[in-house]
Amino acid sequence: MARLDLISPFLNEAQAAQAFISLVAKFEAEVGRRFGLTVHKILVDDGSTDGSAEIFASGLTGSWEIVRLSRNFGKEVAVLAGLDRVGGDYVLIMDADLQHSIEIGLKLLAELLGDPNVDVVYAKTDRSDSSWRRSQLARVFYRLINSSQRFDIPANAGDFRAMRAAVAHAISKLRDKRRFNKGLYAWAGFRQKAVVYSPEPRAAGSSKWSRLDLIAFSLEGLTSFSAVPLRILTLFGLLTAIGGGAVGVKVLFEVLFYGIAVPGYPSLLVAVVFLGGLNLALLGLVGEYVWVAVSESKDRPVYVVRDVISAPEPVKPKARPETSSA
Repeated sequence: MARLDLISPFLNEAQAAQAFISLVAKFEAEVGRRFGLTVHKILVDDGSTDGSAEIFASGLTGSWEIVRLSRNFGKEVAVLAGLDRVGGDYVLIMDADLQHSIEIGLKLLAELLGDPNVDVVYAKTDRSDSSWRRSQLARVFYRLINSSQRFDIPANAGDFRAMRAAVAHAISKLRDKRRFNKGLYAWAGFRQKAVVYSPEPRAAGSSKWSRLDLIAFSLEGLTSFSAVPLRILTLFGLLTAIGGGAVGVKVLFEVLFYGIAVPGYPSLLVAVVFLGGLNLALLGLVGEYVWVAVSESKDRPVYVVRDVISAPEPVKPKARPETSSA
């Protein structure tokens, strides 16, 4: 019988653990009834400190394993740790915070299994109710990161996706240290299809992503998959140099032919501060790219596994001793 590997990374989800266990049991039953698949659950503990792993281990049934990482490596890496354990025919990545509903998970599987020409079906977040500022920032980000690429990273797509095992194995071979998964999925290619959905509200706890984390994550994506920011600053520097040269020619012309005095310290101070700030920004951006290169050049593993907790083997009944008839 074909097998589905369900990958669920988590971090400090003790409050939502019991609800997730119940949800997974319903999901497993539906997958068996609708698609005839067995489900192997791969949970990745990304350095939890609230005993989440123990709660999951005490409540999960069927075939499962919990990969406990030695510390918090980040969700992107936790997903990779799950992909490295894939041994089934299909894979579904679904968070353990209950924001990914089983209905959408089943829909992703139905789209994947119903179309042999599709390798990946991903959930695309509906942002129609987002603020104008946020939607515009997202649009600018994806326009920047997709410029001058041979592939497009779809907007508002995340890790909530179903895929064939060949795709999972291909992604697990990409050992980027600073991971931007949605970029890696797009880079790997394969035939992909989107399903629009709205995330469920969190059942318990709070989001692990702050605004600063999101900004840093976006910058990591840009420096990993696009050179456009460098090209923009290069072009801006050239335009600034041309503008400065034009102003210099104008000042020289006015002094030689009209005797107009050269402007004093205020204009000079503005020019120095502006160019100094621009140089610092450029150096900071170049430093980000250099740091990415340095990180990738170090021969460190992407993550370290503390241990793996697996479902206990079923106890086999003892064979009855044969009785001889007199």
